[in-house]
Amino acid sequence: MKKITILGSTGSIGTQTLDVARKNKDKFEIVAISANSSVELLLEQILEFCPKYVAVYDEKSANRLKEMIPDNIDVEVLSGMEGLVKICELEEIDVVLTAVVGMIGLVPTMAAIRAKKNIALANKETLVTAGELVMREARKNNVEILPVDSEHSAIFQCLNGENKKEIEKIILTASGGPFRGKKKEDLINVKKEQALKHPNWDMGRKISIDSSTLMNKGLEVIEAKWLFGVEAEDIEVVVHPQSIVHSMVSFRDSSVMAQLGCPDMRLPIQYALTYPDRLETDFERLDFMKSSTLTFEDPDMETFPCLRLAFEALKMGGTYCAVLNSANEVLVNEFLNDKIGFYDIPY
Repeated sequence: MKKITILGSTGSIGTQTLDVARKNKDKFEIVAISANSSVELLLEQILEFCPKYVAVYDEKSANRLKEMIPDNIDVEVLSGMEGLVKICELEEIDVVLTAVVGMIGLVPTMAAIRAKKNIALANKETLVTAGELVMREARKNNVEILPVDSEHSAIFQCLNGENKKEIEKIILTASGGPFRGKKKEDLINVKKEQALKHPNWDMGRKISIDSSTLMNKGLEVIEAKWLFGVEAEDIEVVVHPQSIVHSMVSFRDSSVMAQLGCPDMRLPIQYALTYPDRLETDFERLDFMKSSTLTFEDPDMETFPCLRLAFEALKMGGTYCAVLNSANEVLVNEFLNDKIGFYDIPY
């Protein structure tokens, strides 16, 4: 049985990870979970999964959770960054699934790596801000970094058993988000409610906004560089609105390998937790007769300049990617709080 810590158990990826665990109770034990402040949902998860530890980043929320937990439930409640780090270093765990949003995931992820825990990575900002340091530490500690993002999981699967030196290009697919096909004049006055309506994926608020600006795809470009050891020039983005082809790899002999499937984040989550094995699932199967039309197009970097900015930051190197990510986190938060407009994010 694989023993797991989940960083960010109340978010979209975290709740879907628990759904995978729920359907495979004989395969996974949830030892520790964490959240920022969503104590009501945390309490539900504690009652169902009986973790030994729970970490709440916000100290006031942690104290509130302690008061909510019934006396007959044996769980240790931790708080702050210290709490997140502790549940990543637990001796009994095998893997840390990190699904927190933003740069907050970097410190506990590095702690887990130094404790020689494999990482199921759904927090792309960890590699965007410190990819070289993280990958070097993973190699030093013989730790696997297993991607959870559907695109990077697809590439990881395409490269399984292949010689990475024979990669010609990594091809990341993008749905195009809720504003695919729109032009600048169409988006000047767009509201957050419109930007949050992703056509294919059920995601958290921050990543949904990033998908609407294509910054999410830009961050994935940076993440791919560190995960797969390629340069910016070796990464291409294509818009694929059906979200059936999750990503592709072209090789120097002109062959292209792709990973396909219905849009369901539980599949890459489960694969990261069970690698190198695959478990049988009841997930929706891809019906090629119903998905007979698959289309691809170039991304519009004029209308969506965030993707271009990510490529430029990656090429400049140094701390530019960290600065890009930090600025984006602040600006997306401002947009979600109705303090700036949609185009104030890239400009």
